[in-house]
Amino acid sequence: MEKNNPIGLFDSGIGGTSIWSAIHDLLPNENTIYLADSKNAPYGQKSKEEIIQLCIKNTEFLLKYNCKMIVVACNTATTNAIKELRAKYDVPFIGIEPAIKPAAISSQKHVIGILATQGTLNSELFHQTAEKFHDTKIIEQIGHGLVPLIENGEINSKEMNQLLHVYLEPMITANIDYLVLGCSHYPYLIPQIKKILPKDIKIIDSGEAVARQTKNVLSERNGLNDDKNKGKAIFYTNSNPRVLNDILNNKYDVISKDF
Repeated sequence: MEKNNPIGLFDSGIGGTSIWSAIHDLLPNENTIYLADSKNAPYGQKSKEEIIQLCIKNTEFLLKYNCKMIVVACNTATTNAIKELRAKYDVPFIGIEPAIKPAAISSQKHVIGILATQGTLNSELFHQTAEKFHDTKIIEQIGHGLVPLIENGEINSKEMNQLLHVYLEPMITANIDYLVLGCSHYPYLIPQIKKILPKDIKIIDSGEAVARQTKNVLSERNGLNDDKNKGKAIFYTNSNPRVLNDILNNKYDVISKDF
């Protein structure tokens, strides 16, 4: 593993930048390449086979740039395709899945909510994880429509607020004390979610855990970049780069490329 080679990340759009941000904060001198497959977003309503093929395409794009590791910064892609990716390629993969475990362990009421895509909630990996915590009631909610609104830059729209009320109010009624965000897009909705949820309900996403795992795997393989300079970050999108630029506050190179 070449230490100076970049970490590659991909997602079905801009949402995985929340994962990229956590990794960048923890490992600021690592070079990174982020791939936003916004043209095919959302993955959550696609078949398992379609998701696997999209993940293979994304992986091969990143491997052309000699990525030393690939972070699947998408819950749906991880839960449906990471097993196949690990079998097909030699490069290490880091996945992201809903943080059910920390929520279930910490829950005092033994009732937690999870807001995720249909593809994640229907996946075998999700059900295997959920079954380990049979003493905790898990209120599942598919976030229909949320990803397209985020991809269109409508995070603070009236429609977004209405959808969040519809999805979260039954969880509040069910007396949850933890809300798990099971999609890498959803951390961008935390300010709106906090306005709806009572203050005693805690919100958990996977960003920091994925960043720690990325560091651990690189360290185990002696792959941490020992260059003391700040790493270079490049972002690719196959859609309009405006929303990705906005999310990144126009601080980084965003390249529009068909793939």
